[in-house]
Amino acid sequence: QVKLEESGGGLVQAGGSLRLSCVASPASFTTYGVGWFRSAPGNEREFVAGINWSGSYPNYDDSAKGRLAISRDNGKNVVYLQIDNLQPEDTAVYYCHGDPPEGTGWFSYWGQGTQVTVSS
Repeated sequence: QVKLEESGGGLVQAGGSLRLSCVASPASFTTYGVGWFRSAPGNEREFVAGINWSGSYPNYDDSAKGRLAISRDNGKNVVYLQIDNLQPEDTAVYYCHGDPPEGTGWFSYWGQGTQVTVSS
C-alpha cells in the first residue's frame, strides 16, 4: 500500500508562487512515475505536470508550461511542484498521483489533495 500526502497549498495573491509537496510511503514509491493534477469547482480533474521515476523526464500541460517546475527527491520520497506567477484561474485542489512501473500490475494511487486559492 502506497500513501501519498500533499501539502504546500494555501491562499496567495495573483503573481505569487507556491511549492507543493507530495510525500509518499513506503520507499518502493521511488519506482513510480508521479503526476500532479488539479480539480476546480465545476471542472473535471486535469493534468498539470508529471515526472518519471528517476526525475529525468518532466512534462507539463502546455497551457501553464512556462510557470511550472516539477522535481523529485527519491532520497526523501517527495515530489515537488513549483508554480510561479499564480493566477486566479489556478485556483483548484491539487492532487498527486503515483503511477506504477509498466507491466508490474501494481495499483496507482491518489493523494487527498491540497487547496490552492489565488486572489486577484
